[in-house]
Amino acid sequence: MDTAVVMQEKDLQKVTARQRVVKILVKTLTYVFLGSMALIVLFPFYWMIISSLKTLEEYRRNVPTFWPEKIMWNNYTAAFQIADLGSLFVNTVYVGVVSTILSLVITVLTAFAFARLEFKGKGLLFAGLLATMMIPGEMFTITNYQTVVQHFKWEGKFVALIIPFLVSVFYIYLLRNNFLQIPDELYYAAKVDGTSDLKYLWKVMIPLAMPTLISITILKMMGSWNSYMWPKLVAGKDGLHDMITNGLRGASFVNPDNPSEVDYPRQMAAVATVSAPLFLVFIFLRKYIMKGVSRSGIKG
Repeated sequence: MDTAVVMQEKDLQKVTARQRVVKILVKTLTYVFLGSMALIVLFPFYWMIISSLKTLEEYRRNVPTFWPEKIMWNNYTAAFQIADLGSLFVNTVYVGVVSTILSLVITVLTAFAFARLEFKGKGLLFAGLLATMMIPGEMFTITNYQTVVQHFKWEGKFVALIIPFLVSVFYIYLLRNNFLQIPDELYYAAKVDGTSDLKYLWKVMIPLAMPTLISITILKMMGSWNSYMWPKLVAGKDGLHDMITNGLRGASFVNPDNPSEVDYPRQMAAVATVSAPLFLVFIFLRKYIMKGVSRSGIKG
């Protein structure tokens, strides 16, 4: 009997040791895979940064260098002067802040109406809004351009960059699902106390849905920052209302010694400067984005 018990214990130890080895092996392979993928994703950004610090002669070599022989910080100063990045930053921040605030107001009110108010055709109307998400946004470009430029004459004005994209069905859907997770008992108790719908929205629903609202704010600002095609169409030819993406594309990064050649290190410096705010936003605010999206759920 004792021998059987000892053999059983040995078998259990072997199984435990085998499981431990398999667990370590799986974890090692997982970290190797994730590390490899991280290197593949991060390498283009690393190459952009080191290229922005090189001289044009070093950049043109047939055998590339993986670290600048001479760090050229003045490439960033020259990039600001060539592309007028200061004005482009101001324009982009202005359009992003104004459009984000107005979009939040529209999104909050619409999501509240679909989540809490009762009116005829609510389900059909919401289904129609969701159906528009299946239509690619590029298909609206021509009609939006005709409306903004031909009918309203907004070409070359900030209003043309702000108004057409204030409503996002995805943000409304996201916030509505978050509102639906708030217990109905809170709403009924507030109505018994004589609280108006807008006061209930401001005092109860908005604070409880703050993670999702923060996520929407960040995503909207990032969308405004990355916008290229629409500003290219309606910003005008004077360059006064250019956004950071199309303004950077239109800048002339030529080599002073050879006007027919592009000064790629200075161009890379401008691209790195433009990309830096998005990196910082993602690094410091990524937990709010994930938390807001995860809390929205799929209820309703």
